[in-house]
Formats: sequence, C-alpha cells, structure tokens
Amino acid sequence: MTLNNTIEHFQRGEFVLIHDDNDRENEIDMVTAAEFITPEHIVRLRQHAGGLICLAIDYAFSKKLGIDYMHNILNDCHNLNIKKMISGLEPYGDKSSFSISINHRQTYTGVTDVDRATTIKEMSNLYKSDYPKKNFINSFKTPGHIPLLLASEGLLENRKGHTEMSILLAKLANVVPITVICEMLDSKTYSALSTANAEKYSKQNSIPLIHSNELLEYSNVY
Repeated sequence: MTLNNTIEHFQRGEFVLIHDDNDRENEIDMVTAAEFITPEHIVRLRQHAGGLICLAIDYAFSKKLGIDYMHNILNDCHNLNIKKMISGLEPYGDKSSFSISINHRQTYTGVTDVDRATTIKEMSNLYKSDYPKKNFINSFKTPGHIPLLLASEGLLENRKGHTEMSILLAKLANVVPITVICEMLDSKTYSALSTANAEKYSKQNSIPLIHSNELLEYSNVY
C-alpha cells in the first residue's frame, strides 16, 4: 500500500503498522488515532500486538497541559536514589519519550478495555477544549494505566521514534494529533516481532505497514 492509502486508513480510525529503523529499535508498532478508539481497539492491541499500550501526544499540546518528560520530572525530585536511576540515552540513541501515566476519573481500576478506551477517548476530546490544562487536572489522575509519550518538538527533525512518526501521521491525516501505539511482540521468540512476520500480518489483515524512511521522504517533500 502507498502512504496515501495508509493516511486514508488512519483517517477512518483503522490500524496501521509503523517500523522505525533497522539501526534504531527495529520494532513494529501497531498504531491508530486516539479520537476513534473503542474497547475493541484495545482488545486487538492486547491480543495482536502485546506490548505496552501508550498514548502519544503532540509536543505543543503537552505544553498546554503543563506536563513534561518523566526524566525531567524525576530530576526535579528530592530523592537522590531516584535521581541515580534516571536513564540517559537509550541503547537506540534517544532519550525516552515517557511522561506520567494517567486514568480518567470516570474509570474504576483503569486497566479494563472499557476503562483504557475511556481514558484515551477523553484525552482526545480534551484536545479541542477551551481550557485543556484546567480540564486535564480536574478530569484525570496519576499514576494510571495509560502511559503518556510526548513527541519531540519538530517531530522527525529531532527524534525518529514511533511517538513522533505516529503524530506526524495523524497530522498528515488531519486528525487530532494524539495516537495510540503498542509494540508488536512475538510469543514464539519472546522478542519483538520481526519485520518479515509483520509484513505477513500486514498482508493477512490488510493493514498497511510503513517504514520510517517513507515518512521521512514524505515529510521532506511536504
């Protein structure tokens, strides 16, 4: 499928697969737009992907909410033992994009398919709020079961992770720049799903698979 087909899938709230790079994580993430999320999406992410279900948000929106990267938050804490544990660059060369984890206040435990879909959907709704920071503080609690990932400012210019690629895809699709991403794992090898097996899954399920170089080329053109 072409990138335009991938964008069309994304606009309809369907899944796409994104491969970062052989020299980076070399992983495939299953991705969809947060504004279309349903409990059925969560089920499929659990059963077909199997990694950590996260919510990636646009850098500018994270600033409106007043949240920061977890390594910055922990660096400001007074616990010296915690400070010693803060990771620097990951093995693939970037700093982690993790921030806080959240639950919506209407959820119960926060981990069920319904609860996670609720938290994600309400975060997407928050994007169009006139008072995002106030409503974020009043409507969500932390810690929770949805980890937030903050895309870097400038997206692929500064970091070429799944977080940034999924947000770029959302912007190209003209949907809310908040995405749900989850690593695809292999239950037979106990490791990340290989590109070859991801390609098989892509064809069997008619889900487009795109690589980072395709998004890089597209972003440079447009």
